[in-house]
Order: sequence, then C-alpha cells, then structure tokens
Amino acid sequence: MRSKNSFTNSKVSAELRSAGQPRAAVPTCYLIAVATLLLIFSVAPLYAQGARGPMSGGGIMSPPVNQRPPGLEFVGIEQHLNAEVSVDLEFRDELGNPVKLADYFGHGRPVILNLGYYQCPMLCSELLQGLVGSMKALTFNLGKDFDVVTVSFDPRETTEMAAEKKRDIMKRYGRANADRGWHFLTGKADQINALTKSVGFQYQFDPKTEQYAHAAAIVMLTPDHHVSGYFYGVEFSPKDLRLGLVQASQNRIGNIGDQVLLYCYHYDPRTGKYGAVISNILKLAALATMLILGTFMFVMFRADRHFDDRAGHRDLRRVT
Repeated sequence: MRSKNSFTNSKVSAELRSAGQPRAAVPTCYLIAVATLLLIFSVAPLYAQGARGPMSGGGIMSPPVNQRPPGLEFVGIEQHLNAEVSVDLEFRDELGNPVKLADYFGHGRPVILNLGYYQCPMLCSELLQGLVGSMKALTFNLGKDFDVVTVSFDPRETTEMAAEKKRDIMKRYGRANADRGWHFLTGKADQINALTKSVGFQYQFDPKTEQYAHAAAIVMLTPDHHVSGYFYGVEFSPKDLRLGLVQASQNRIGNIGDQVLLYCYHYDPRTGKYGAVISNILKLAALATMLILGTFMFVMFRADRHFDDRAGHRDLRRVT
C-alpha cells in the first residue's frame, strides 16, 4: 500500500510536468489571424489584375491632323515623357535681361513650365490663376522647393508685358520672396519653337482674330531638365501638383508621407492625374495587418505564458 508522502510526491511531479508542457490546442484567435493574412495575400493579385488596365507609355496624343476641327489642325499636346529639354535656348526675362533656360536648372529643384502668351484674353489668365490657387495650398515654397517658368510663345510680346503679368501674379500669390522663383520670359520665334516642340506643345495663330489657339496645360520638368509629366486644364488638384513636384524633384523635396502616397498613386499619362494603384495599396494594407496581428499575437502569447506561470505557482503552493 502506497504511503501518503509517496502519493503526494507523485501528484506534485504530475502537476509540475503538466505546468511545464506546452498547450496542445492552438487558440482560435491565432487561427483567425493566420487565415486573415492568407486571405489578404490571395486576393491581392486579383484586385491588381482588375484594377488597372493597360497603360500607354506615350501618354495623351492629339488626334491626327485630318481629324481636328478647322482652325485647330496644329493645336494639341503630344506628350514627350522623359524627353530632355534643351537648356541652351535663349530668352529675355521680365527685366529685359538675356537669359538661358539653363539659368533655372542645376539647383536641385523641379520646374513647372507654363506656356502661353501675356495678351491672351481668357485661357492663359485662367490657367495662371488656377495654378496660383493650387500653389497657395501647398507647403512647398516657390523659389526654395521649386520654380515656375512662364514663357510666351508669341514672339511679338515684350518684356514690359511680361513684367506686368508677373506683378499681377505675384500679388495674387502673396508669399514673400516668391518673385525669385517665378520667371516670365519672352523670346524670338526660333527659340520659342524649339522649346514648344521639345515638350510637344502645339498651338496655332489665327490671323483674323490675331489670337492663338492652344491647349491648357503645364509641364513638370526635373532638375536635370527632363519632362516628368503633364497636367491639363486651368485648375489643378493640390494633391496631384504636390505629388508631381515630389516625383519631378527625384525625391529631393517632400517627406515620408509623400513617398507612401507615390507608392500608392502613380501618374497616369492618359488623364494627366495620379491614380490609385490597388495592388500597392493592398500590399501596404497586408503589411499593416501583419504588423498589427503580429503585435497582438506577441502580446497574447506573453499574457498566456504569464498567466500559466502564475497558475503553476498557485497550484504548487496549494499542493505543498
């Protein structure tokens, strides 16, 4: 017959072995976490395939000449993405000083190129006002983070016209020292034509009205004077404008939030806007979910282990 002490020692040994052994059953919350991760990674490719169709690398192309309305045969924009713009072209600034495009590059800042003419009765002024409105919504500072170069494609216009337009625009923009970053140029026909052709900007003079027919757009240029993108219309989304400047700057301006947005939003040449890339958004969501669930599982494991250790000590004290 077993003694009382022998029976007690056997029970204590069994309790200790039980307390030291890992649980055989996996908690339901862990199974849910793993299933969630597998589901996210499995549906991401499906969303990626359905969310974005084929994209043309050349961007928006103007209709063929024979399909354009009369008087607009040579009006449009033909995107020259990644094309290099010659910086040896010569112009005059609003003060009448001879300048080259090279004077506005080489400082590590992106450049917004605006093509129009200063005596334009409506469209050019509306575009400039829309650009000013979008720029005022940005935290980037003109002349420090980026520059704007406005070039008249009318060779008849004078530096006085350029100076008058600059005074009006600077008054609208209203930030100190902004005049150092926005330049209004005039030039000769051959220099103007070389610039407009290099960026695919097409316009046409109407001798009856003595006005120009032209598209409304701005061109993003990199610090090394390559075409980065085109934005159309007379009003520009501050979000698109900011992302365009960050991308054109080659990540010299902006912050980590802009980098995340550029990962989730890509420039679409077909629209001249930034559109969501669902596959990248899902990847970020999956990563965030994995981090959250990983943290949750780590905390739960630590809590379970702490609870088991305390329960084991209580049982041991109770037995002894």
